[in-house]
Amino acid sequence: MLVLNLSEENLVFDKKTCSMYQHFLHRTDYENFFLKERMFKFHQVKHIFEILDKMRCLRKRSTVSFLGILVILLLFMNLYIEDSYVLEGDKQLIRESSTHQPNPERYVHTFKDLSNFSGAINVTYRYLAGMPLQRKRFLTIGLSSVKRKKGNYLLETIKSIFEQSSYEELKEISVVVHLADFNSSWREVMVQDITQKFAHHIIAGRLMVIHAPEEYYPILNGLKRNYNDPEDRVRFRSKQNVDYAFLINFCANISDYYVMLEDDVRCSKNFLTAIKKVITSLEGTYWVTLEFSKLGYIGKLYHSHDLPRLAHFLLMFYQEMPCDWLLSHFRGLLAQKNVIRFKPSLFQHMGYYSSYKGTENKLKDDDFEEELFDIPDNPPASLYTNMSVFENYDASKAYSSVDEYFWGKSPSTGDVFVIIFENPIIIKKIKVNTGTEDRQNDILHHGALDVGGNIIPFKQNRQCSTYIRLGEFKNGNFEISDVNQKIPFDVHCMRIHVTKTQKEWLIIRSISIWTS
Repeated sequence: MLVLNLSEENLVFDKKTCSMYQHFLHRTDYENFFLKERMFKFHQVKHIFEILDKMRCLRKRSTVSFLGILVILLLFMNLYIEDSYVLEGDKQLIRESSTHQPNPERYVHTFKDLSNFSGAINVTYRYLAGMPLQRKRFLTIGLSSVKRKKGNYLLETIKSIFEQSSYEELKEISVVVHLADFNSSWREVMVQDITQKFAHHIIAGRLMVIHAPEEYYPILNGLKRNYNDPEDRVRFRSKQNVDYAFLINFCANISDYYVMLEDDVRCSKNFLTAIKKVITSLEGTYWVTLEFSKLGYIGKLYHSHDLPRLAHFLLMFYQEMPCDWLLSHFRGLLAQKNVIRFKPSLFQHMGYYSSYKGTENKLKDDDFEEELFDIPDNPPASLYTNMSVFENYDASKAYSSVDEYFWGKSPSTGDVFVIIFENPIIIKKIKVNTGTEDRQNDILHHGALDVGGNIIPFKQNRQCSTYIRLGEFKNGNFEISDVNQKIPFDVHCMRIHVTKTQKEWLIIRSISIWTS
């Protein structure tokens, strides 16, 4: 009976152990956990041999005793084999997590639990300036800032946000600044500067300054040194993940959308209007993250209903990797496979000194446009071409505001690329760009652009019966303004016409149309 009880206890313990292995995944106390477990099983085996020793002293050996010894030996073998198998398997996970970038597929099981994390993280914030908003806005802009050894760009960033927005746009935005440094003297100075320079925005409810107290932060010492980063670098990026997690958590119910910026960013003129146009153009499609800058975690846009999960996600893996890498995993785990990035970029990195040790940071987004930025209207239309299309670089991609393009094999004289608008339009301006930076010869070397009217049915498509030529392509590009003053009718069609065969392939990078 004693042997049977021991085996039952052992079976129960092993089931719990398997569960505990999963629960402790990606934590730093693996080795302590395994050591305690092996010591526990060692004492089990020691106790079994003590029982055997007592049984050996018995004068009478029966068949029952022999079977008992056999069962004990089998249990011992099972303990050794199972313990070695599980231990080696999880040690392999430790080796992988410390030497390789974590695979998103490994996180899927754990991440499914985040679907239950719809509530806010329990943090009591300190309001350093401003008060909670009285009404929900369209967009919240989140900034997290710490004391820098060299330079300070936070005030310039806030200034750029407000100055580059019209009065009507200001009604739809809110700015939340998280002063995440634990140095209270620095925070007091920053709050004083912010309130002096932006008092009217604070009074209007457009600007809030908050702080998450240090006692809510997890351990920031002795963290895992993934990618061989030095200890202070690991501490810096891990704390930064928590800073953003608390900021995102605070912003979850303030607006419909949330955009993440750094504290050293310059904004494009009327960036909110541009973001609104992009969101409208994607209505009915699924997306998790829209990117309005190609740098780091600048200009990343989210639905506010995803913010609680994002905050929990950053906290769960705060010591694993930098924030921008985590954001990529978050997007992938929510089933957005491809990056959706828009050009021109709406936000530019302007800081010269990094917040980490004051090192130089010269990163710039060469797709950024600041002044007189005007996103095209590109009214609804159907597109087709008789050119040979390469793979999935189809015609519609040239008309999209997403960073993608049409790519066709060597076009011949008479080939066309046609846009048929759903409704007749009045065009103010047209701009077409071909080729890319890395394929500068895949341009339209010889071509023209026509607009047409009088739609007629033609086979499976519609077609315009008459066209007027607006001009020729020059160096692969075409641009014309005041179209409505040059043609006598509303436009039903637009056509790119190849006027001479070329051996080079053709990339149509973007087609932009502004209507009146």
